[in-house]
Amino acid sequence: MKKFLGIFIPLTLLSINMNGQQKSPYPMDELISRAKEFVQMLEKGDYEASVKNFDETMTKLVPPEKMKQVWETVIKQVGKLKQQKGVRTESVPNYDIVYVTCEFERATFDVKVVFNKNKQIAGQFFTPTPVPYKPPGYANCDSFTEIDVAFGKQGWKLPGTLSIPKGDGPFPAVILVHGSGPNDRDESVGANKPFKDLAWGLASKNLAVLRYDKRTKVHGVKMASQKDTALTVYEECIEDTLYAAELLRKTEKINREKIFILGHSLGGTLIPRIAPLEAHAAGFIIMAGATRPLEDLSIEQVKYIFMLDGKLSKEEEEKLKETEAAVQKIKNLTQADSNKKKEKILGAYPEYWLNLKGYDPAETAEGIQRPLLILQGGRDYQVTEKDFENWKKALSSKKNVTFKLYPSLNHLFISGKGPSSPSEYQKPGHMDETVIKDIADWIHALKK
Repeated sequence: MKKFLGIFIPLTLLSINMNGQQKSPYPMDELISRAKEFVQMLEKGDYEASVKNFDETMTKLVPPEKMKQVWETVIKQVGKLKQQKGVRTESVPNYDIVYVTCEFERATFDVKVVFNKNKQIAGQFFTPTPVPYKPPGYANCDSFTEIDVAFGKQGWKLPGTLSIPKGDGPFPAVILVHGSGPNDRDESVGANKPFKDLAWGLASKNLAVLRYDKRTKVHGVKMASQKDTALTVYEECIEDTLYAAELLRKTEKINREKIFILGHSLGGTLIPRIAPLEAHAAGFIIMAGATRPLEDLSIEQVKYIFMLDGKLSKEEEEKLKETEAAVQKIKNLTQADSNKKKEKILGAYPEYWLNLKGYDPAETAEGIQRPLLILQGGRDYQVTEKDFENWKKALSSKKNVTFKLYPSLNHLFISGKGPSSPSEYQKPGHMDETVIKDIADWIHALKK
Protein backbone atom coordinates (compact mmCIF):
# COMPACT_ATOMS: atom_id res chain seq x y z
CA MET A 1 0.00 0.00 0.00
CA LYS A 2 1.09 3.53 -0.63
CA LYS A 3 0.94 6.21 2.03
CA PHE A 4 0.33 9.74 0.87
CA LEU A 5 1.16 12.01 3.77
CA GLY A 6 0.08 9.33 6.18
CA ILE A 7 -3.06 7.98 4.57
CA PHE A 8 -3.27 4.70 2.71
CA ILE A 9 -4.48 5.30 -0.86
CA PRO A 10 -4.39 3.30 -4.10
CA LEU A 11 -1.84 3.73 -6.90
CA THR A 12 0.47 1.38 -5.06
CA LEU A 13 2.43 0.30 -8.11
CA LEU A 14 2.20 3.40 -10.24
CA SER A 15 5.88 4.25 -10.38
CA ILE A 16 8.53 3.68 -13.00
CA ASN A 17 12.22 3.02 -13.22
CA MET A 18 13.92 6.41 -13.13
CA ASN A 19 17.35 5.11 -14.07
CA GLY A 20 18.79 5.94 -17.48
CA GLN A 21 17.89 8.82 -19.74
CA GLN A 22 16.86 8.70 -23.38
CA LYS A 23 15.66 11.29 -25.85
CA SER A 24 11.91 11.64 -26.11
CA PRO A 25 10.61 10.41 -29.50
CA TYR A 26 8.27 13.42 -29.76
CA PRO A 27 8.16 17.01 -28.49
CA MET A 28 7.45 17.38 -24.79
CA ASP A 29 5.30 20.49 -25.24
CA GLU A 30 2.20 18.44 -26.00
CA LEU A 31 2.76 16.23 -22.96
CA ILE A 32 3.31 19.27 -20.75
CA SER A 33 -0.02 20.68 -21.95
CA ARG A 34 -1.76 17.36 -21.25
CA ALA A 35 -0.24 17.11 -17.78
CA LYS A 36 -1.26 20.67 -16.90
CA GLU A 37 -4.75 20.04 -18.27
CA PHE A 38 -4.97 16.89 -16.13
CA VAL A 39 -4.33 18.97 -13.01
CA GLN A 40 -6.80 21.63 -14.16
CA MET A 41 -9.53 19.02 -14.56
CA LEU A 42 -8.86 17.74 -11.05
CA GLU A 43 -9.06 21.27 -9.68
CA LYS A 44 -12.41 21.83 -11.46
CA GLY A 45 -13.76 18.53 -10.20
CA ASP A 46 -14.23 17.18 -13.72
CA TYR A 47 -13.00 13.68 -12.99
CA GLU A 48 -14.44 12.17 -16.16
CA ALA A 49 -12.30 14.54 -18.22
CA SER A 50 -9.26 14.08 -15.98
CA VAL A 51 -8.97 10.38 -16.85
CA LYS A 52 -9.67 10.66 -20.59
CA ASN A 53 -6.00 10.14 -21.52
CA PHE A 54 -5.42 7.16 -19.21
CA ASP A 55 -4.09 3.97 -20.78
CA GLU A 56 -5.88 0.65 -20.38
CA THR A 57 -4.24 -0.29 -17.08
CA MET A 58 -4.80 3.13 -15.51
CA THR A 59 -8.40 3.17 -16.70
CA LYS A 60 -9.05 -0.06 -14.79
CA LEU A 61 -7.06 0.95 -11.71
CA VAL A 62 -8.33 4.51 -11.38
CA PRO A 63 -11.83 5.14 -12.75
CA PRO A 64 -13.28 8.66 -12.29
CA GLU A 65 -14.79 7.89 -8.89
CA LYS A 66 -11.44 6.63 -7.61
CA MET A 67 -9.65 9.69 -9.00
CA LYS A 68 -12.20 11.83 -7.18
CA GLN A 69 -11.50 10.00 -3.92
CA VAL A 70 -7.74 10.42 -4.29
CA TRP A 71 -7.91 14.12 -5.16
CA GLU A 72 -10.33 14.92 -2.34
CA THR A 73 -8.03 13.11 0.09
CA VAL A 74 -5.21 15.37 -1.06
CA ILE A 75 -7.33 18.50 -0.64
CA LYS A 76 -8.32 17.40 2.85
CA GLN A 77 -4.72 17.09 3.87
CA VAL A 78 -3.02 20.08 2.21
CA GLY A 79 -5.83 22.47 1.32
CA LYS A 80 -7.07 23.78 -2.02
CA LEU A 81 -4.84 24.18 -5.05
CA LYS A 82 -3.68 27.79 -5.30
CA GLN A 83 -1.59 27.65 -8.47
CA GLN A 84 0.57 25.58 -10.80
CA LYS A 85 4.04 26.97 -10.16
CA GLY A 86 5.95 25.28 -12.96
CA VAL A 87 6.87 22.04 -14.70
CA ARG A 88 9.91 19.91 -15.30
CA THR A 89 10.33 16.84 -17.49
CA GLU A 90 12.27 13.61 -17.61
CA SER A 91 12.59 10.77 -20.13
CA VAL A 92 13.35 7.13 -19.43
CA PRO A 93 13.12 4.05 -21.68
CA ASN A 94 9.56 3.85 -23.07
CA TYR A 95 8.20 6.66 -20.90
CA ASP A 96 8.20 10.45 -20.57
CA ILE A 97 7.42 12.11 -17.25
CA VAL A 98 6.02 15.55 -16.55
CA TYR A 99 6.16 16.93 -13.02
CA VAL A 100 3.65 19.72 -12.42
CA THR A 101 4.68 21.62 -9.30
CA CYS A 102 1.52 22.64 -7.45
CA GLU A 103 1.17 25.09 -4.61
CA PHE A 104 -1.63 24.16 -2.22
CA GLU A 105 -2.78 26.13 0.79
CA ARG A 106 -0.61 24.20 3.23
CA ALA A 107 2.06 22.52 1.10
CA THR A 108 3.78 22.41 -2.28
CA PHE A 109 4.39 19.16 -4.12
CA ASP A 110 4.51 17.68 -7.61
CA VAL A 111 1.78 15.95 -9.55
CA LYS A 112 3.81 13.36 -11.45
CA VAL A 113 2.27 12.29 -14.77
CA VAL A 114 3.87 9.39 -16.68
CA PHE A 115 3.20 9.10 -20.43
CA ASN A 116 3.72 6.00 -22.57
CA LYS A 117 4.91 6.07 -26.18
CA ASN A 118 1.29 6.54 -27.31
CA LYS A 119 1.05 9.77 -25.28
CA GLN A 120 -1.34 8.09 -22.84
CA ILE A 121 -1.07 8.50 -19.07
CA ALA A 122 0.45 5.25 -17.80
CA GLY A 123 1.02 6.36 -14.22
CA GLN A 124 0.11 9.23 -11.92
CA PHE A 125 0.82 9.99 -8.33
CA PHE A 126 1.81 12.75 -5.95
CA THR A 127 5.45 13.20 -5.02
CA PRO A 128 7.38 15.70 -2.91
CA THR A 129 8.85 18.65 -4.77
CA PRO A 130 12.61 18.16 -4.48
CA VAL A 131 14.16 20.13 -1.64
CA PRO A 132 17.95 20.41 -1.36
CA TYR A 133 19.10 18.08 1.39
CA LYS A 134 20.97 19.73 4.24
CA PRO A 135 22.95 17.26 6.35
CA PRO A 136 21.95 17.07 10.01
CA GLY A 137 24.41 18.50 12.49
CA TYR A 138 25.26 15.04 13.77
CA ALA A 139 26.50 13.84 10.35
CA ASN A 140 30.27 14.02 9.97
CA CYS A 141 30.53 13.73 6.20
CA ASP A 142 34.33 13.58 6.33
CA SER A 143 34.22 10.35 8.33
CA PHE A 144 32.63 8.09 5.69
CA THR A 145 32.35 7.51 1.96
CA GLU A 146 29.48 6.29 -0.22
CA ILE A 147 29.49 3.83 -3.10
CA ASP A 148 26.78 2.84 -5.57
CA VAL A 149 25.68 -0.78 -5.45
CA ALA A 150 23.23 -3.00 -7.32
CA PHE A 151 21.78 -6.30 -6.17
CA GLY A 152 18.68 -8.46 -6.21
CA LYS A 153 16.86 -11.16 -8.08
CA GLN A 154 17.49 -11.54 -11.79
CA GLY A 155 15.11 -9.24 -13.61
CA TRP A 156 14.40 -7.26 -10.46
CA LYS A 157 17.77 -5.68 -9.68
CA LEU A 158 17.77 -2.66 -7.38
CA PRO A 159 20.16 0.30 -7.13
CA GLY A 160 21.38 1.35 -3.72
CA THR A 161 23.94 3.29 -1.72
CA LEU A 162 26.38 1.88 0.80
CA SER A 163 27.66 4.39 3.34
CA ILE A 164 30.87 3.05 4.83
CA PRO A 165 33.18 4.58 7.46
CA LYS A 166 36.70 5.48 6.45
CA GLY A 167 39.32 3.06 7.71
CA ASP A 168 40.23 -0.57 7.36
CA GLY A 169 37.21 -2.12 9.10
CA PRO A 170 35.64 -4.57 9.22
CA PHE A 171 32.59 -2.54 10.27
CA PRO A 172 29.20 -3.61 11.63
CA ALA A 173 26.51 -2.90 9.04
CA VAL A 174 22.81 -1.99 9.01
CA ILE A 175 20.29 -2.69 6.23
CA LEU A 176 17.37 -0.25 6.05
CA VAL A 177 13.96 -1.73 5.15
CA HIS A 178 11.29 0.72 3.96
CA GLY A 179 7.75 1.44 4.97
CA SER A 180 4.79 0.97 2.63
CA GLY A 181 4.63 2.50 -0.83
CA PRO A 182 7.17 2.81 -3.67
CA ASN A 183 9.87 4.47 -1.57
CA ASP A 184 13.24 5.68 -2.76
CA ARG A 185 16.44 4.76 -0.93
CA ASP A 186 16.14 7.82 1.35
CA GLU A 187 12.54 6.94 2.22
CA SER A 188 11.68 10.49 1.18
CA VAL A 189 8.46 11.73 2.76
CA GLY A 190 7.46 15.30 2.03
CA ALA A 191 10.52 17.44 2.64
CA ASN A 192 12.25 14.80 4.75
CA LYS A 193 14.68 11.93 4.12
CA PRO A 194 14.74 9.78 7.27
CA PHE A 195 16.80 6.95 5.74
CA LYS A 196 19.46 9.38 4.56
CA ASP A 197 19.56 10.84 8.08
CA LEU A 198 19.94 7.33 9.47
CA ALA A 199 22.64 6.35 7.00
CA TRP A 200 24.75 9.48 7.47
CA GLY A 201 24.22 9.57 11.22
CA LEU A 202 25.13 5.92 11.78
CA ALA A 203 28.03 6.05 9.32
CA SER A 204 29.39 8.93 11.38
CA LYS A 205 29.38 6.54 14.33
CA ASN A 206 31.47 3.84 12.68
CA LEU A 207 28.63 1.78 11.19
CA ALA A 208 28.16 0.88 7.52
CA VAL A 209 24.62 1.41 6.22
CA LEU A 210 22.93 0.04 3.08
CA ARG A 211 19.86 1.78 1.70
CA TYR A 212 18.22 1.14 -1.66
CA ASP A 213 15.27 2.00 -3.88
CA LYS A 214 12.31 -0.25 -3.21
CA ARG A 215 11.17 -2.81 -5.79
CA THR A 216 7.77 -1.15 -6.18
CA LYS A 217 9.55 2.08 -7.12
CA VAL A 218 12.15 0.69 -9.50
CA HIS A 219 9.91 -1.93 -11.15
CA GLY A 220 6.46 -0.52 -10.44
CA VAL A 221 5.13 -0.57 -14.00
CA LYS A 222 6.46 -4.06 -14.59
CA MET A 223 4.82 -5.32 -11.40
CA ALA A 224 1.52 -3.66 -12.25
CA SER A 225 1.52 -5.20 -15.74
CA GLN A 226 1.97 -8.75 -14.45
CA LYS A 227 -1.69 -9.32 -13.71
CA ASP A 228 -1.30 -13.03 -13.06
CA THR A 229 1.55 -12.62 -10.57
CA ALA A 230 0.50 -12.19 -6.96
CA LEU A 231 2.13 -9.39 -5.01
CA THR A 232 2.63 -9.99 -1.31
CA VAL A 233 4.89 -8.42 1.30
CA TYR A 234 7.47 -11.05 0.37
CA GLU A 235 7.90 -9.61 -3.12
CA GLU A 236 7.37 -6.05 -1.88
CA CYS A 237 9.91 -6.04 0.96
CA ILE A 238 11.20 -9.31 2.35
CA GLU A 239 12.95 -10.94 -0.61
CA ASP A 240 15.09 -7.89 -1.38
CA THR A 241 16.15 -7.63 2.26
CA LEU A 242 17.60 -11.12 1.98
CA TYR A 243 19.49 -10.17 -1.19
CA ALA A 244 20.79 -7.04 0.56
CA ALA A 245 22.19 -9.15 3.40
CA GLU A 246 23.81 -11.48 0.88
CA LEU A 247 25.48 -8.50 -0.79
CA LEU A 248 26.91 -7.21 2.48
CA ARG A 249 28.33 -10.60 3.41
CA LYS A 250 30.38 -10.45 0.19
CA THR A 251 31.49 -6.82 0.60
CA GLU A 252 34.97 -5.83 1.77
CA LYS A 253 35.28 -3.99 5.08
CA ILE A 254 31.95 -5.39 6.32
CA ASN A 255 31.91 -7.55 9.45
CA ARG A 256 29.72 -10.37 8.18
CA GLU A 257 29.12 -11.50 11.77
CA LYS A 258 27.58 -8.15 12.70
CA ILE A 259 24.97 -7.37 10.05
CA PHE A 260 21.76 -5.88 11.47
CA ILE A 261 18.38 -5.35 9.82
CA LEU A 262 16.40 -2.21 10.62
CA GLY A 263 12.77 -1.95 9.53
CA HIS A 264 10.70 1.23 9.63
CA SER A 265 6.89 1.24 9.61
CA LEU A 266 5.85 -1.69 7.35
CA GLY A 267 9.51 -2.76 7.35
CA GLY A 268 9.37 -2.93 11.15
CA THR A 269 6.11 -4.84 11.08
CA LEU A 270 7.77 -7.46 8.87
CA ILE A 271 10.93 -7.96 10.96
CA PRO A 272 9.42 -11.05 12.66
CA ARG A 273 8.93 -12.55 9.19
CA ILE A 274 12.37 -11.56 7.98
CA ALA A 275 14.23 -12.90 11.04
CA PRO A 276 13.73 -16.64 10.45
CA LEU A 277 14.67 -16.24 6.77
CA GLU A 278 17.91 -14.38 7.50
CA ALA A 279 19.67 -16.68 9.93
CA HIS A 280 23.01 -14.86 9.73
CA ALA A 281 21.76 -11.46 10.96
CA ALA A 282 23.24 -10.40 14.29
CA GLY A 283 20.14 -8.55 15.44
CA PHE A 284 17.10 -6.53 14.44
CA ILE A 285 15.72 -3.03 14.96
CA ILE A 286 12.02 -2.17 14.72
CA MET A 287 11.15 1.50 14.26
CA ALA A 288 7.42 2.30 14.47
CA GLY A 289 6.42 -1.23 13.55
CA ALA A 290 2.68 -1.98 13.69
CA THR A 291 1.41 -4.97 15.63
CA ARG A 292 -2.22 -4.68 14.52
CA PRO A 293 -3.72 -5.56 11.11
CA LEU A 294 -2.86 -2.95 8.48
CA GLU A 295 -6.47 -2.63 7.41
CA ASP A 296 -7.44 -1.66 10.96
CA LEU A 297 -4.75 1.01 10.97
CA SER A 298 -6.17 2.44 7.74
CA ILE A 299 -9.49 3.17 9.49
CA GLU A 300 -7.69 4.62 12.49
CA GLN A 301 -5.62 6.93 10.28
CA VAL A 302 -8.60 8.11 8.25
CA LYS A 303 -10.53 8.92 11.44
CA TYR A 304 -7.57 10.74 12.93
CA ILE A 305 -6.98 12.92 9.88
CA PHE A 306 -10.68 13.69 9.36
CA MET A 307 -10.99 14.73 13.01
CA LEU A 308 -7.98 17.08 13.07
CA ASP A 309 -10.39 20.00 12.66
CA GLY A 310 -12.60 18.59 15.42
CA LYS A 311 -15.52 17.42 13.32
CA LEU A 312 -16.61 15.09 10.55
CA SER A 313 -18.37 16.49 7.49
CA LYS A 314 -21.10 14.46 5.81
CA GLU A 315 -18.75 13.73 2.95
CA GLU A 316 -16.07 12.54 5.36
CA GLU A 317 -18.61 10.33 7.11
CA GLU A 318 -19.38 8.72 3.76
CA LYS A 319 -15.70 8.19 3.00
CA LEU A 320 -15.20 6.67 6.42
CA LYS A 321 -18.08 4.29 5.79
CA GLU A 322 -16.50 3.32 2.46
CA THR A 323 -13.21 2.60 4.20
CA GLU A 324 -14.95 0.55 6.86
CA ALA A 325 -16.78 -1.44 4.17
CA ALA A 326 -13.49 -2.10 2.39
CA VAL A 327 -11.90 -3.25 5.63
CA GLN A 328 -14.79 -5.63 6.21
CA LYS A 329 -14.22 -7.06 2.71
CA ILE A 330 -10.61 -7.71 3.69
CA LYS A 331 -11.71 -9.38 6.92
CA ASN A 332 -14.06 -11.66 4.98
CA LEU A 333 -11.50 -12.78 2.39
CA THR A 334 -10.81 -16.50 2.07
CA GLN A 335 -8.21 -18.38 0.04
CA ALA A 336 -10.87 -19.01 -2.60
CA ASP A 337 -10.88 -15.27 -3.34
CA SER A 338 -7.34 -15.44 -4.67
CA ASN A 339 -8.62 -17.49 -7.61
CA LYS A 340 -11.46 -15.16 -8.51
CA LYS A 341 -11.46 -12.10 -10.75
CA LYS A 342 -8.93 -9.75 -9.19
CA GLU A 343 -10.24 -6.56 -7.64
CA LYS A 344 -8.21 -4.21 -5.50
CA ILE A 345 -9.29 -3.43 -1.95
CA LEU A 346 -7.64 -0.44 -0.27
CA GLY A 347 -5.05 -0.41 -3.02
CA ALA A 348 -4.03 -4.08 -2.93
CA TYR A 349 -5.26 -7.35 -4.42
CA PRO A 350 -6.73 -10.16 -2.26
CA GLU A 351 -3.45 -12.12 -2.32
CA TYR A 352 -1.72 -9.27 -0.51
CA TRP A 353 -4.26 -9.22 2.30
CA LEU A 354 -4.55 -13.01 2.50
CA ASN A 355 -0.79 -13.25 2.94
CA LEU A 356 -1.08 -11.06 6.04
CA LYS A 357 -4.25 -12.67 7.39
CA GLY A 358 -3.66 -13.97 10.89
CA TYR A 359 -0.16 -12.49 11.11
CA ASP A 360 0.56 -11.26 14.65
CA PRO A 361 3.95 -9.49 14.57
CA ALA A 362 4.41 -9.27 18.33
CA GLU A 363 3.50 -12.89 18.92
CA THR A 364 5.69 -14.03 16.02
CA ALA A 365 8.60 -11.99 17.41
CA GLU A 366 8.63 -14.19 20.51
CA GLY A 367 10.48 -16.74 18.38
CA ILE A 368 13.37 -14.37 17.63
CA GLN A 369 16.36 -15.45 19.69
CA ARG A 370 18.73 -12.69 18.56
CA PRO A 371 18.91 -9.17 20.04
CA LEU A 372 16.01 -6.87 19.24
CA LEU A 373 15.69 -3.08 19.64
CA ILE A 374 12.18 -1.59 19.42
CA LEU A 375 11.75 2.19 19.01
CA GLN A 376 8.56 4.25 18.98
CA GLY A 377 7.64 7.94 18.66
CA GLY A 378 5.07 9.23 21.14
CA ARG A 379 3.51 11.64 18.60
CA ASP A 380 3.14 9.01 15.88
CA TYR A 381 -0.47 8.80 14.64
CA GLN A 382 0.23 6.15 11.98
CA VAL A 383 1.68 3.53 14.31
CA THR A 384 0.86 4.43 17.88
CA GLU A 385 1.80 3.63 21.46
CA LYS A 386 -0.87 0.91 21.32
CA ASP A 387 1.47 -1.01 19.04
CA PHE A 388 4.48 -0.22 21.23
CA GLU A 389 2.64 -1.58 24.26
CA ASN A 390 1.78 -4.73 22.31
CA TRP A 391 5.47 -5.29 21.59
CA LYS A 392 6.27 -4.78 25.28
CA LYS A 393 3.50 -7.08 26.44
CA ALA A 394 4.70 -9.90 24.20
CA LEU A 395 8.47 -9.45 24.62
CA SER A 396 9.24 -7.79 27.97
CA SER A 397 10.23 -11.08 29.55
CA LYS A 398 12.97 -11.64 26.95
CA LYS A 399 16.38 -10.46 28.16
CA ASN A 400 17.68 -9.60 24.69
CA VAL A 401 14.93 -7.07 23.82
CA THR A 402 15.34 -3.33 24.43
CA PHE A 403 12.50 -0.78 24.24
CA LYS A 404 12.76 2.98 23.69
CA LEU A 405 9.89 5.48 23.60
CA TYR A 406 10.47 9.08 22.47
CA PRO A 407 7.50 11.23 23.58
CA SER A 408 8.11 14.20 21.24
CA LEU A 409 8.85 12.30 18.01
CA ASN A 410 6.51 11.58 15.09
CA HIS A 411 6.37 8.65 12.65
CA LEU A 412 9.60 9.79 11.00
CA PHE A 413 11.25 10.16 14.41
CA ILE A 414 11.42 13.93 13.94
CA SER A 415 10.74 16.13 16.95
CA GLY A 416 7.67 18.37 17.20
CA LYS A 417 4.96 19.70 19.48
CA GLY A 418 1.24 19.07 19.69
CA PRO A 419 -0.75 16.53 17.68
CA SER A 420 1.09 15.28 14.60
CA SER A 421 -0.53 15.84 11.20
CA PRO A 422 0.16 14.99 7.54
CA SER A 423 1.17 18.58 6.77
CA GLU A 424 3.96 18.24 9.34
CA TYR A 425 5.83 16.01 6.88
CA GLN A 426 6.11 18.94 4.48
CA LYS A 427 8.33 20.83 6.91
CA PRO A 428 12.04 20.00 6.53
CA GLY A 429 13.52 18.29 9.56
CA HIS A 430 15.90 15.56 10.63
CA MET A 431 15.64 12.35 12.56
CA ASP A 432 16.35 13.12 16.19
CA GLU A 433 20.00 12.72 17.17
CA THR A 434 19.07 10.72 20.27
CA VAL A 435 17.62 7.99 18.05
CA ILE A 436 20.85 7.80 16.03
CA LYS A 437 22.91 7.60 19.22
CA ASP A 438 20.69 4.95 20.80
CA ILE A 439 20.89 2.69 17.74
CA ALA A 440 24.66 3.08 17.41
CA ASP A 441 25.26 2.53 21.13
CA TRP A 442 23.04 -0.55 21.14
CA ILE A 443 24.89 -2.13 18.21
CA HIS A 444 28.38 -1.31 19.49
CA ALA A 445 27.50 -2.66 22.95
CA LEU A 446 26.49 -6.08 21.63
CA LYS A 447 29.12 -8.78 21.90
CA LYS A 448 29.79 -11.09 18.99
